[in-house]
Amino acid sequence: MSRWVAALPLIVLAALAVLFAGYALHHNPRVVPDALVGKQMPDIALASFDGGPDVRLRDALKQGPILVNFFASWCGPCAVEQPTLMALKAQGVRIIGINYEDVPPRGSPQNAQAFLSKLGDPFAQRLTDPDGRAGIEFGLSGVPETYLVAQDGKVLAKYTNLNPEDARVLGARLLTGR
Repeated sequence: MSRWVAALPLIVLAALAVLFAGYALHHNPRVVPDALVGKQMPDIALASFDGGPDVRLRDALKQGPILVNFFASWCGPCAVEQPTLMALKAQGVRIIGINYEDVPPRGSPQNAQAFLSKLGDPFAQRLTDPDGRAGIEFGLSGVPETYLVAQDGKVLAKYTNLNPEDARVLGARLLTGR
């Protein structure tokens, strides 16, 4: 009996290893959680990147559907995504940029401004989320992430690391209303 008690931790450990290995082998690492898709965009107000009063994000929907893009100056993939966002802007797509946790020690508002000056500013409106609360409300899993929001406030899609093909499809979808 004492042998079984002594071996029990090893048996439990082996069972957990098999369980985790089975999950890892059947888990698609490209799947990005999209819990907000199909639901209403959070009703939040954020500080304007350029100063001034807080801006209610839902007010941007009065002019039609939007893209909400979370970015940061310290984010390498954000710099890679920037030309795609600029191409969407050139197509007439309205993008609301939310500068995510760009605070010391990783970044700063000045770094974010330099980022936009260097790579281009695709945003119709720039907001800031220094403490990450808006990111939590959106279910952000990392930056960059972009949300397609219909005029009624419903989140239609979520994109991580937009690429030119995503932008082509997304631009057509927004501009044709489908």
